[in-house]
Amino acid sequence: MSAEEDLDQFEAEIELALYQEYRAVLPMFRYVVETERRFYLANDVTVTPHEGSGATYFEVELGDAWVWDMYRPARFVSSVRVVTFRDVNVEALPDKEL
Repeated sequence: MSAEEDLDQFEAEIELALYQEYRAVLPMFRYVVETERRFYLANDVTVTPHEGSGATYFEVELGDAWVWDMYRPARFVSSVRVVTFRDVNVEALPDKEL
């Protein structure tokens, strides 16, 4: 097996483990948040649009969050602040009581 194939297999294994972790922690959160760079699960979300220099940008503040990033050693974070000029998608997860 070549080094490139080894790396591909390693990344595939990490991605699968991350997906399994995501499925396990999903019930702990109220929102799914997507930005151009990351995917988050969070319990508190505030999106504030700002006008500046002729362009609109968004400030996204997340509380009690989990970050989809296979290279982060710790994916649970107490707060996250994201500033982006791109789209932000916030989706409320179904009520856990249903």
